Amino acid sequence: MTRLLKKFAGAALLLGGLFALQAAHAAPPQDLKGKNVVLVHGAFADGSSWDKVIPLLEARGAHVVAVQNPLSSLADDVAATKRVIEQQDGPVVLVGHSWAGVVISEAGNEEKVKNLVYVAAFAPDSGQSIDDITKGKPAPVWAGELQKDSAGYLTLSTKAVLEDFAQDVPLPQRRVIAATQGPWASACIGEKVTKAAWHDKPSYFVVTGQDRMIDPHLQQAMAKNIGAHVTMANASHVVMVSQPKLVADTIIAAAKAAQ
Repeated sequence: MTRLLKKFAGAALLLGGLFALQAAHAAPPQDLKGKNVVLVHGAFADGSSWDKVIPLLEARGAHVVAVQNPLSSLADDVAATKRVIEQQDGPVVLVGHSWAGVVISEAGNEEKVKNLVYVAAFAPDSGQSIDDITKGKPAPVWAGELQKDSAGYLTLSTKAVLEDFAQDVPLPQRRVIAATQGPWASACIGEKVTKAAWHDKPSYFVVTGQDRMIDPHLQQAMAKNIGAHVTMANASHVVMVSQPKLVADTIIAAAKAAQ
């Protein structure tokens, strides 16, 4: 009986060791400890648009903060982003989606910012606005679905969100995105970046091939212009919702390279 108990005890120890080894292999490396990732949302959104990406970055040891942009002007959004950057202890990877590509191009000049990541975003040059970037190009289909209130703030119709903004996201989630969207000041379209940070900071760009909000060809042209490391995604405009791992992997690459 004693011999049998010893055999069981030995087997249990062996299994325990194997399980511990398996768990160690399954756990993601903590290779981003000491790195900070600041996520900046675009128009018609808020910080929760990054909710699938944040856990993937935190699992690698990164400290992550999502900015809550007021979407009231370039100056206001840049100020909100700079306040978050100021709070970080150590190097920052600054990530912007859509309109926030304009925001990070300005706010990215902060000394703590080491790398920039554009996610289906505008990447203006110094002295450029979205108006300048899109001048002479055909108006997108969704432009006719914009609704402007008396204060000059824009929202997308539910139809545009379902069909053009987030078409590769499950329908219930698309409806939530439509219901919770953040109104965007129309004046933002004409506001110019003073100095584009990508001239001095390494840049990464997730180009979304099924994007109906920002033409994928325009995205590719901007990515080439800024000399970005490009990741191609077969995704809608909200790739961070539909393919969060791809977006997280791009941010992780940028964070690893940040010194």
